Amino acid sequence: MEAEIVFSPPLAPGILIKRYKRFLADVRLASGKVITAHCPNTGSMKSCCEPGRPVALSYHPDPGRKHPYSWEMIRMDAGWVGVNTAIPNGLAALAAKYGLIPEFISYTTVQREVRYGVNSRIDLLLEGPPGRMWVEIKNVSLLDGETLSFPDAVTERGRKHLDELTRMVAQGDRATLLFVVQRPDGTVFRPADSIDPEYGTALRRAAQSGVDVLAYRAEVSPQRVRWGGPVPLDFGEE
Repeated sequence: MEAEIVFSPPLAPGILIKRYKRFLADVRLASGKVITAHCPNTGSMKSCCEPGRPVALSYHPDPGRKHPYSWEMIRMDAGWVGVNTAIPNGLAALAAKYGLIPEFISYTTVQREVRYGVNSRIDLLLEGPPGRMWVEIKNVSLLDGETLSFPDAVTERGRKHLDELTRMVAQGDRATLLFVVQRPDGTVFRPADSIDPEYGTALRRAAQSGVDVLAYRAEVSPQRVRWGGPVPLDFGEE
């Protein structure tokens, strides 16, 4: 069974004019009309935010929304890059449920957004014969040469999540940090030490403390986002 998120109704094509104030982007639709779309990404979006590129938008005609369009993806040289950081969570939950992540195959139940740690919610809680597995999911869109990296901006929140996963391991559970790569290029994942060296240090420390680290690719298109295969990791030296 495929794990995929299908866009219905179909995404609207456009051309990116600019992104600003983190959560806003001006886009020229195919009709020529310029609209302001919601940008569901809090990062810098370095390497996937170039004005003039084709983009695809979802439409949500909710009267309570100020901006009914949401920016879902942008077409870079190698193909479509997903910018909606909520997509990996739902996609990974499906992949875990359908047994498409070998590392999670022994777990029989999948729950989303479960409270844990200090005022936090875990993205996935897996339970089964091996016990409990706490899974934090991070979206990856940053590319530098052939290297895929996270984060694309300094993230104190990301370091907090690593500390909480480490505490779960210390309490006898298992924990995983799952990076979901929403772009087709890049051959290896590595922490973005040049952007947030403290995060790179925290990630390596968490891995040494027993937190599993995985990276998987998502296949992005304007029709759907589909679960793909694993991406090699290279923590190297800081």
